[in-house]
Amino acid sequence: ELGWISKVYVNRPAVVRHAEQIKKWKTVKGNWQAAWLLKAVTCIDLTTLSGDDTPSNVQRLCFKAKHPIREDLLKALDMHDKGITVGAVCVYPARVCDAVNTLKAAGCNIPVASVAAGFPSGQTPLETKLAEIRLAVEYGAREIDIVISRSLVLTGQWEDLYEEIRLCRAACGEAHMKTILATGELGSLANVYKTSMIAMMAGSDFIKTSTGKEVENATFPVGIVMMRAIKEYYWQTGYKVGFKPAGGIRTAKEAITWLMLVKEELGVEWLTPELFRLGASSLLGDIEQQIFYHVTGTYALQHELAMA
Repeated sequence: ELGWISKVYVNRPAVVRHAEQIKKWKTVKGNWQAAWLLKAVTCIDLTTLSGDDTPSNVQRLCFKAKHPIREDLLKALDMHDKGITVGAVCVYPARVCDAVNTLKAAGCNIPVASVAAGFPSGQTPLETKLAEIRLAVEYGAREIDIVISRSLVLTGQWEDLYEEIRLCRAACGEAHMKTILATGELGSLANVYKTSMIAMMAGSDFIKTSTGKEVENATFPVGIVMMRAIKEYYWQTGYKVGFKPAGGIRTAKEAITWLMLVKEELGVEWLTPELFRLGASSLLGDIEQQIFYHVTGTYALQHELAMA
């Protein structure tokens, strides 16, 4: 629907002003804070996307995914029997089999997500992107995080962008598809809104801010614009699309602020792993540290918490 795209206008000063107000929000304390942090844990895509990834560190990541918070801490909060795990484990396609086999051996049903489609730059031929997606699905990935060709956005080739994302959606088959917009490289908030809309029109299950490899990753102005697009798309179609901020989210306070923003913009219905994810690698460590402090009154030493 190019009519939607041609009429887009984003009031940047208003968005930036709202984002500055978000930074001043007071966070919750005590048991409420612990509850919000445990909710954040269930929405984390626990990620390792390094060139030196090996089967052993993927196995360690999967163990942490199944046991994100120490058992004694969960017992102290009376949450040990609630089945708290992260939302997914995210790896490169070459490591999908390692993650799938490890989680299967551990007897848990945490989905494996794989980046694909020329991650992180998107500068590979479309045929290669589609082949990579199909291989990741064949290896057992149940979620695919694709990247778009930023050049199509920057040159206004909206129909070509739609077609590329649509073909990626078809290649994913039964797997859920998260479309990474790489918002730090799109040039303007209006382009972020337009790209969000086209990604949803083309069948994306989620739209995601960043690869985590750009200079600018998940920011509140971008999050506001993407969530407003999701809301507009829901009003027009009745279809709920998920939202995933990723890159640079490292502290428990930041995680809670993102949850609060989603609640304000989209509502409580979006505060589930089915519609909201946090892309992070180091965030879980800080959340566990804060829960440790809530339970014991002291901060844990480095060796007291298992690293992801």
